[in-house]
Amino acid sequence: MKKLQYLFMSLAALLFATPAFAQGAAAPSPGAQWVPLAAGLGMALAAGLCGLGQGKATASATEALARNPGARPGIFIFLILGLAFIESLALFTFVIIFLKVQ
Repeated sequence: MKKLQYLFMSLAALLFATPAFAQGAAAPSPGAQWVPLAAGLGMALAAGLCGLGQGKATASATEALARNPGARPGIFIFLILGLAFIESLALFTFVIIFLKVQ
């Protein structure tokens, strides 16, 4: 019970202290006009490389199934997991760019 009380007290102190770290608006940096171009190039690069990675993963899974059709369930699970991880990289890049370019 005492540990829970300390946990809530420390969380309350952290939540009340957050406005102390706030900053005012800063002047735009000299290279601010290049941010949208860099964001577009970054997203294009991330999407293209993720597409190549997904193609390579699918080709490898197809080749593995051709060699050993009995291993289909294990290969399928790892293929879907790998494709989800590869796609999440592109989505994380999109979210970071969306947050940066405003």
